Amino acid sequence: MHPNPVFRADAALALNAAEQIGFAHVFAATEDGPMVVHAPITRHGDAVRFHVARANRITRHLDKAHVVLSLIETHGYISPNWYQPPGDQVPTWNFVAVEIEGIARTNGAPDLIAHLDRLATIHEPQDEPWHRDKMDPAAFERLLKGIRGFDVTITAVRGTTKLSQNKPAADRAGVVAGLRRIGSTALADRMAGEG
Repeated sequence: MHPNPVFRADAALALNAAEQIGFAHVFAATEDGPMVVHAPITRHGDAVRFHVARANRITRHLDKAHVVLSLIETHGYISPNWYQPPGDQVPTWNFVAVEIEGIARTNGAPDLIAHLDRLATIHEPQDEPWHRDKMDPAAFERLLKGIRGFDVTITAVRGTTKLSQNKPAADRAGVVAGLRRIGSTALADRMAGEG
């Protein structure tokens, strides 16, 4: 994460943000070398859960592995031309990111199902949400066998919210305007909301 303390995010808020982002790069060092898998995550008490395809090459390495989950909410290139005046500045990158570090352990079917149900609760459109009851139970059980779930006992949470907080208000306004001009509205909106 970024070393400047002005960009550090509160760990509890970062963990809440991670669940809302919902999709992580899960990194592990294995005897076959470093590996990464992309996985949806949910929060369950003091732990997070994720699942991966059983056939994924990293799956057999994850039980009891020390893992890092990396999530990014929004990000974008920042041109020095957007500062007021540009002066002696260099390009940079603004971003909101979370890292969760911990030990992964295989979980059982009840925990995996709770994870899948929570994913649907958080991310399904609320006007017509999907839920397991819409599936044939035998079909659900068959599909469940194709994935493997993991609980991560968290040892550290690190958040970075780098949104030009170290710049004067005029520079921040210039960055927001520049981002809007190039169509990076999510980052511009996030910066405007931090103001």
